[in-house]
Amino acid sequence: MTSEKPAPPADDALVTGFLGFLETERRCSPRTLENYRHALDEFRHRHTGYVAWQSLEAEDFRHYLFEQMKRGLARGTIRLHFAALRSFYKWLARRQGWSKNPLLEVQLPKAEKKLPVVLTLAQVVEMLELPLKVEPDKQAPAWGPERDAAILELFYSTGMRLAELAALDVADLDSYSDTVRVFGKGGKERLLPVGAPASAAVQRYRQKAGVHEGPLFLSKLRRRITTQAIADIIEKYRKKSGLPVHVTPHKLRHSFATHLLDNGADLRSVQELLGHSSLSTTQIYTHVSIQRMKEAYDAAHPRA
Repeated sequence: MTSEKPAPPADDALVTGFLGFLETERRCSPRTLENYRHALDEFRHRHTGYVAWQSLEAEDFRHYLFEQMKRGLARGTIRLHFAALRSFYKWLARRQGWSKNPLLEVQLPKAEKKLPVVLTLAQVVEMLELPLKVEPDKQAPAWGPERDAAILELFYSTGMRLAELAALDVADLDSYSDTVRVFGKGGKERLLPVGAPASAAVQRYRQKAGVHEGPLFLSKLRRRITTQAIADIIEKYRKKSGLPVHVTPHKLRHSFATHLLDNGADLRSVQELLGHSSLSTTQIYTHVSIQRMKEAYDAAHPRA
């Protein structure tokens, strides 16, 4: 196992090149880029002391794995760190011609099977109706409530990712077919149906804010809204609604998928709507639906 620990380089060109590849060619979200950057920096800082990537052995990564487990990190966190390291070494093999990949010899702990937390339909509806009911913030633009309502409605109506929502342009909307075009992971394009309430909410917002071209959702400075600003909007209305659970943007996506399956949608269709490349990623929502069905059965059936 490597023991030398020289001073860190001023700039790791390999990491910079890899992150640039993820951003420009894979079109990964800013959050994914930050997670991968943190994972690579964390590994080098905690374990290798900035030893050259090419000199690392499988034993270095096993030692790092055991170290993370001893620190009590969740399996999901550990697997996320190693997903970044594995992607990095795959990129090194393809783009830099490296033949050695020590991570192929490292076995990770199995992922914990946690069912996603979802909101009930009543909880979602309560949140969706709040922007136009509560008194608007004084510092928000005049069209702020309409924008917030449109964001919440479109988010739940389509189940798109947070980054996909923030990246929408007016040109991506088709009001004639009630669809919206999004570009997902890897730049994959898909068309999503937009429900009537969401379509109407977007139209109200565009008319009041005078949004005719360019970015669809604007900040108060009339620039493209950020993913963090959207997350803040969701949290604001979560607090106003008094929901006990922490409502993240991803929980709305979970709720979208689960509610579709609860009402008879087939798994393949939900997979396409979510933009999952693998059906196994979508299948976790079937377990949520079955669990909810069992809970309803236990609560209602006289001989449950």
